[in-house]
Amino acid sequence: MHVDALSVQLRPRLMTEAADLGVRLVQTHARSVYGSFLPVYAVVAVLALGTVELGGWLPSLIIFWLKPWLDRSLLFVLSRAVFGERTRFRDLWQARRAVWGAQWFSTLTLRRLSPWRAYTQPALQLEGQPGPARRARRAQLLNGKRGAALAMHGALAHVEAVLVTAILALSFWLAPPASRTQVFQWFTQGDSALANLLITVPYVLVVGLVEPFYVAAGFAMYLNRRVELEAWDIEQELRRAFAG
Repeated sequence: MHVDALSVQLRPRLMTEAADLGVRLVQTHARSVYGSFLPVYAVVAVLALGTVELGGWLPSLIIFWLKPWLDRSLLFVLSRAVFGERTRFRDLWQARRAVWGAQWFSTLTLRRLSPWRAYTQPALQLEGQPGPARRARRAQLLNGKRGAALAMHGALAHVEAVLVTAILALSFWLAPPASRTQVFQWFTQGDSALANLLITVPYVLVVGLVEPFYVAAGFAMYLNRRVELEAWDIEQELRRAFAG
């Protein structure tokens, strides 16, 4: 990685501050992030929602389980954004074999339930190391940082849950007062595909909104860890100084 080409200012940060940097990264490059990610996510979401008649719980489970695979597209965009590069969906499509096809089995099995996957995924996806070296690198990144990565994971999971609850509550509050009991019963006891679909749609919308911030927070924490391990901030300053 060409440290001097990074468009973000590298310096040692608290891991919580690094997570904030990731949020800012999404805000700054929202057009690239959402413009590339949403077409992929929309296809997955439509296919998942199409299974609602098989079980009301199935669409949400599919979206939940495919998150790490969807995160690969986001990480591809964010890894270019830190160099100031704009990404279009065409760029993601051209790199689809490396982004969507590589490591798909381990992404959806062994790593799926990892509580710090957003933090370790950049090393697994971007560094290209073989098995033993990849495992050693992951252990090095997690050494002393598991708590911070877990806290970030928990915070974004709570944001997701609160937003889904808020959307469902809003539909109840906006109902006519005389009909609120019926609306509540319809949501909680209804077995129709339509009721299940309306309960699932808020989750689909919230994941599409929040997941980029989750991936970016983990990516920024990964970059911060590399600053700690490899003194990237010093290298960056020296390169700029000598370039001047």
